[in-house]
Amino acid sequence: MAGGKSFLFLGPELGEKLDALDIIRKNLRGEDPPRAQSPVPPALEETSFYAGETPVSQIVSVIKNGSLFSDARLFIIKNAESIKKKEDAVLMVSCLENPGDGVTLILLSDETRLDKRIEDAVPRERRRIFWELFENRKSEWVASFFRRSGCRIDEGGIAAVLEMVENNTDALRRECTLLVFFLGGEKIISAEDVERCLSHTREESPFTLFAALARGNLSLSLDIERALLGTKQSPQAILAGLAWCFRKLSDYFALKETGEANDFEMKKIGLGSQKVRADYIEAARRWKNAGKALAVIGEYEYLFRSFGGDFEEILMDTFIYTLAAPR
Repeated sequence: MAGGKSFLFLGPELGEKLDALDIIRKNLRGEDPPRAQSPVPPALEETSFYAGETPVSQIVSVIKNGSLFSDARLFIIKNAESIKKKEDAVLMVSCLENPGDGVTLILLSDETRLDKRIEDAVPRERRRIFWELFENRKSEWVASFFRRSGCRIDEGGIAAVLEMVENNTDALRRECTLLVFFLGGEKIISAEDVERCLSHTREESPFTLFAALARGNLSLSLDIERALLGTKQSPQAILAGLAWCFRKLSDYFALKETGEANDFEMKKIGLGSQKVRADYIEAARRWKNAGKALAVIGEYEYLFRSFGGDFEEILMDTFIYTLAAPR
């Protein structure tokens, strides 16, 4: 049985990150060409954890315990940035350095840096940061997607897609697939077609919640929060998404302070589309200090760990009311 391996996939570009994860998954299942010659492909047991929801000690215990049924085991730990306590980091390091025979361990995070001890425990060649695409690359990605699908979309339609869809290729792939399904054919897809279709099929996310909060729409914010909980998204995942948005707001403030909030610099920090940029302009008017909003998120992360469960909905409502207040 092969020795274990650990990987660290960081950064906000979800689509390319999931593609890299899928390559590893296929490799472990023997679906890639080098292992396809094997007469008996390995059985793969896959388990996912959310750091911050499941104690690190419990995660490590499950990983260290062998399996009687699988030749290969894949463990995916999401929201790895939540591993902050020294004792948790030390435990995770021991697991990353020696996952065990047949174990592949992958830590995922939207952040670009983790605890240095955790980063150093993963071989450099197995660490990757997946950065957001620049605006020109996203435009090319969307145009290429429709071209490969046998559809045509004009420049206005591409711009509308980029304004309405989250800034990662996973979300773009999902929404463009819907557009091809509903609008594909001889007709050239326009901005009006995109707006009409996506407004009816839009899924709520921490990013749409951030946009509603930035505009001070408390009623819509509460509706989105409850819709997210209704789809079984965990409060920790919602808070992690909002934290990502507020860290981006902090980057925006930094550009404003240096007088470098030009189009190029805005694109570099992921604020390329006009719609997303408008969200952050509104957010900057509402919150004068992103750090205070992040402190509220940190406080509620602790409360959910301590008093979650039956109090989940009450805590989330209180969190929204607290965060919605201008700061």
